[in-house]
Amino acid sequence: MDYKEYFEGLKGKKITVAGAGVSNAPLIKMLAGYGAIVTVCDSKKTENELKEQFKGLSLNFKTGEGWLDDIDADIIFRSPGIRPDLKGFEDAVKKGAHLTSEMEVFFDLCPCDIFAITGSDGKTTTTTLTYEMLKNSGFRVHLGGNIGKPLLPEIDKIEKDHKVVLELSSFQLFTIRKSAKSAIITNLSPNHLDWHTDYSEYIDAKKNIFLHSQCEKLVTNLDNEDSCIASKDAKNVIYFSRKQKADICLEGEFITAFGEKVLNINEILLPGAHNIENYMAAIGIVWGIATVDGILKTAKTVKGIEHRIEFVRELNGVRYYNDSIASSPNRTITGLKSFDKKVILIAGGKDKNIPYDEMGDVLLTKVKKLVLTGATAQKIKEAALNSKLYTKDFEIVECDGFKEAVLEAAKDAKNGDIVILSPASTSFDRFKNFEERGRVFKDIVNSL
Repeated sequence: MDYKEYFEGLKGKKITVAGAGVSNAPLIKMLAGYGAIVTVCDSKKTENELKEQFKGLSLNFKTGEGWLDDIDADIIFRSPGIRPDLKGFEDAVKKGAHLTSEMEVFFDLCPCDIFAITGSDGKTTTTTLTYEMLKNSGFRVHLGGNIGKPLLPEIDKIEKDHKVVLELSSFQLFTIRKSAKSAIITNLSPNHLDWHTDYSEYIDAKKNIFLHSQCEKLVTNLDNEDSCIASKDAKNVIYFSRKQKADICLEGEFITAFGEKVLNINEILLPGAHNIENYMAAIGIVWGIATVDGILKTAKTVKGIEHRIEFVRELNGVRYYNDSIASSPNRTITGLKSFDKKVILIAGGKDKNIPYDEMGDVLLTKVKKLVLTGATAQKIKEAALNSKLYTKDFEIVECDGFKEAVLEAAKDAKNGDIVILSPASTSFDRFKNFEERGRVFKDIVNSL
């Protein structure tokens, strides 16, 4: 269906938008502009806050306790972080409402090829590399999903010969029933188990990126067992590996694609072995579409991505890094392994009900001082204490406040030390998102 036909058909329709955050705010304005009767429901914001946020628009609001009770709507747009099986949604669907999301409608209306990336770790960097490789090869490319901005309100600017690159979370993929033309699963490990009922449901959500008939190619990690198991349901799989022979792999210092030398890893500006894997994944999804020159230009120009082992500053010989994106143990482990010396680590945040045991040995081998704060502080501490490598001289400091933790990490840092924020936990105990957490960290560090 043409996007104009879809949105013009919403005039006079009763539409409820559940959640007024980053992904839905532009959508709410767009729906109102097309003459829909829009009700905004939000559990966290007050009616006055919503009126201020959407000043000048004729909207209805429902907030506080019972925010999803008695929904009267033809269509409900659900924010990605809100489960679709809540009673309020189920009751409305029984009465005839259609439950959807901004991303689901975008998949239905997008006129061009979609390149979609998901995974437990590495998806933002891989998405950025995919976008840059296509752009550097001469294509008009639109970047969205979990990165950039919502693309549905921008759909009038997307044409058939363009390319769309999306980073997608398990929340966004949970109810998707139309897959991307080309997809990547970077890797899979337990994550967001405070939202998903179990790990199996989390994996099933990720599989929606390729499971439906539109997907022509899935790129995934041969070195990750769960990714390989999940990919068995895909019809065309391209494997990448840093450790063994694969479609995209290492031969000496070169990343090769189907036997062809593509990129010398010494030309990659992003630090860490995990970024070699991110390049492999991106090369896999653009292979045969992007040019080799476009791939090489990307390697020579992409220096770093905000909140992902981002260098903040050097002060008195101490280097500070912001890795706020690291919201899982596996992500923090990968970050720690990027450095060839022990670091001072700031970790902790909201608990996602995932295990931290695997961090123990890595903390003892890669960290000289562990500074903890937030709800997961005790879990991370126990992982260190339970490591077979633990000795009593391993320094662990627990802090009540986030700023206090940053100052504690900086206090004893000496010339040549590295201080890194890599929380192994989500930010939602104290911040709106990992970006805000990273910015606050940088503000504190830059004020030292």
